[in-house]
Amino acid sequence: MGTFSVPEVDYYVFSIMAVQSWSEVLRSAKKTALISDGKRKVHYLFTDGSEMAEEYDMRTDELILRQLRSKTKLGGAGQWQVEVGERNPSAVPSTDTEIKESSSNPLFIRKDTKASFQWRVRNIPYPVDTYSVSVEPAERCCIIRTTNKKYYKKFSIPDLDRCQLPLESAALSFSHANNTLIISYKKPKEILTLEQELMRELKKLKGTNEGDVDCKTQ
Repeated sequence: MGTFSVPEVDYYVFSIMAVQSWSEVLRSAKKTALISDGKRKVHYLFTDGSEMAEEYDMRTDELILRQLRSKTKLGGAGQWQVEVGERNPSAVPSTDTEIKESSSNPLFIRKDTKASFQWRVRNIPYPVDTYSVSVEPAERCCIIRTTNKKYYKKFSIPDLDRCQLPLESAALSFSHANNTLIISYKKPKEILTLEQELMRELKKLKGTNEGDVDCKTQ
């Protein structure tokens, strides 16, 4: 099994993927848990120093947030990169001179459900027949296009890449409502099984109810 590079999210090319399956990587990671504000927060430290932080809804077990970071070339901690969900803006320091993206621009975020990987493009008001969403198996990505040439987006599904599962056109669907394009990709049974097994393991972790998850490399 070789290493892989995911378009636009190649910040977490885990070297250990060359010799281990993703399920083995998760099982062998050092995990710590925190229960806070109705969320189960889990921090993973992998054997190569890479890290992953996840948050789950305690009531539904749905994944709310996933962030990853790898070591820099100099061995320091890299920047956290969001894969699923949205980082709390209040947790990110900013300055008055910081250049911010216009709130009216299309905003692409991933928000999964229990049954599907799901992405939302907000602030995109065109009629539903304007959009085309396709799977590109050779490039291991999905592409959003509009007939008016106003929006184009290529994105990968890291979960499938990590498990070396194929992309299937039949699993992809989309809808449009309230100026938001919603793209869904039905999770294959292998992913559903992996997520169920992982959640059973996470629920066995002895989580603290105070403080915060320690996301520093130990």
